[in-house]
Amino acid sequence: MSSALVAGRVAGSVAGVILAGGRSTRMGGGCKALTPLAGRPLLQHVIDRMAPQVVTLALSVEHESAALAAFGLPQLADPAPGHRGPLGGLLSGLRHFARLRYWVLLAPCDAPFLPPDLAARLLACAVRAQSSAAVAVHAGEWQPTFSLWHHSVLPELERAVGREGQAGFKPFLRALRAAECAWPDDAPPGEPSPFFNINDPAALAQAGRWMEQGLALERTC
Repeated sequence: MSSALVAGRVAGSVAGVILAGGRSTRMGGGCKALTPLAGRPLLQHVIDRMAPQVVTLALSVEHESAALAAFGLPQLADPAPGHRGPLGGLLSGLRHFARLRYWVLLAPCDAPFLPPDLAARLLACAVRAQSSAAVAVHAGEWQPTFSLWHHSVLPELERAVGREGQAGFKPFLRALRAAECAWPDDAPPGEPSPFFNINDPAALAQAGRWMEQGLALERTC
């Protein structure tokens, strides 16, 4: 499939879901998505990078929040008590967008350097492999929260979460034989990986330094 055709399919057929229900327990508690980074909430950095890649965008949350309402995006609450975790967030997203028959691009709220071509590359990998899901692979490691899912996996996901109680991505991705989308490991020394996660104060401080230096913007825009 040509890059132009893939880009056209991305523009009209991919919705984005940001996993925004996590709590920053290693940073003192509270909503991780609202953690300040370079003068803006962490979530805003992710929105700015994901929004140009998708036709519409929503937040996966544990429960609806007035603070998150300020971002102007639909909040998709976890499907039911006991179904929390990343697969529960994916389930809410696929249910929400199923009637539109979209693919769903997933990313976490703590990844401010996520690739600006994430949707296009994952979709190309999925189409090439004729798979209903695709996952980014960076430096030999799966990055399951950076993934793309076709609406047709919803029945299988309902079973996995509702009946089997699965919560993690990897077993489900393996069951679907998801396409593995290898990402170039080409970040220069001292610059951020596109899949850098902010999980503690040290990572937050490092991300702030990169933002100040403009390194990620220079390399990806």
